[in-house]
Amino acid sequence: MCNKFTEYGTVFAVGGLGYGFLEVAFRGFTHWTMLLTGGACFSFMYAADRLLPKTRLWAKALVCGVAVTEIEFIVGCLVNKICHMGVWDYSDRFSNIAGQICPEYSLLWVAVSLPALQLCRVLRNRLCGKNQKNAVRNGTV
Repeated sequence: MCNKFTEYGTVFAVGGLGYGFLEVAFRGFTHWTMLLTGGACFSFMYAADRLLPKTRLWAKALVCGVAVTEIEFIVGCLVNKICHMGVWDYSDRFSNIAGQICPEYSLLWVAVSLPALQLCRVLRNRLCGKNQKNAVRNGTV
């Protein structure tokens, strides 16, 4: 049996730290709200991987890329538009929506989802053991 609090707490922390690391690596900085956003996005990926066990990896990555884009739009509207924190602004990007999301980064999130989904499987195996892995593969969890 897997302790859900430990499982999802670990997943959220890994996602938050991973998202922050990616931002620092590519932009040179991050913001605390991005750590929370990353945790939420990776938790969604982890749940999607678990709930869609027979779905092909590329299709899961597409679902996850769309979900990350939606989460970023919601967080962006809250953090940048309502709270005026100025964490990011994609107004100069092609086909952006309200300066918060754009197709370029949506495609990037689909690509990032491929290794992230693989990491989800590794984490699930480490946190919940082999029985959980087999149950997910068989679609019984």
